[in-house]
Amino acid sequence: MIRSPRLFRHALGKPAYSSLHLLKGALLCLFLIAAVDSYALEQPKYEVLFADGDIEYRRYDAYVVAETAIAEVGDWGKDTRDGFMQLFDYISGENTLETKIEMTSPVVQRQSMKIAMTAPVVESSSGGQNRLAFMLPSKFNLDSAPRPSNSSITIREMPVRLIASIRYSGRWTEKNVKKYKAKLEQHLSERGVETVGEYSTAVYNAPFTPPFMRRNEIHFEISALPEN
Repeated sequence: MIRSPRLFRHALGKPAYSSLHLLKGALLCLFLIAAVDSYALEQPKYEVLFADGDIEYRRYDAYVVAETAIAEVGDWGKDTRDGFMQLFDYISGENTLETKIEMTSPVVQRQSMKIAMTAPVVESSSGGQNRLAFMLPSKFNLDSAPRPSNSSITIREMPVRLIASIRYSGRWTEKNVKKYKAKLEQHLSERGVETVGEYSTAVYNAPFTPPFMRRNEIHFEISALPEN
């Protein structure tokens, strides 16, 4: 931020006034850094097909993720943090190439769902487990991605999908997730949109980002767009 010399000299002449404004300026800088940092990270590529209020219908390109299971019961916050640290260790070098992988955004938590056996065999989750995932940078594909040293982490490709998404700010809590999930479900039901599987939550910002500047989303994969 550029200040005029006159204002700058005026601030220097009043130490108490200056200290207060320096503190406010420092906090503002931290807020801006937190916001800019999330946008600097690579994100999955998608096209917004259309928006209906605060809900967007998107077409996502395929991308590769590193994913781990987390418990569905117990301490929701602790279970999520434990899963996050497993993935963070993986991108920090706990992989077969012992290489660091750039952080991406968002962190996605996919709710548990049972998938019927098909050919070819697909991975399914059951037994009360949710999945936490990082997108890998686009320079990696399913073959070139470093393999995790931790057997709890799997590498898989997310296919091209249609997604209905609702965005909200604030903290990533069970209460907020349930509130906005219900709002998105009601919207889709009223428009006759069929969902595919369970919902996912997406978190775009670091934990130190002020809640009012955070970007969180609830996602449902859908089979088709609304007819109207």
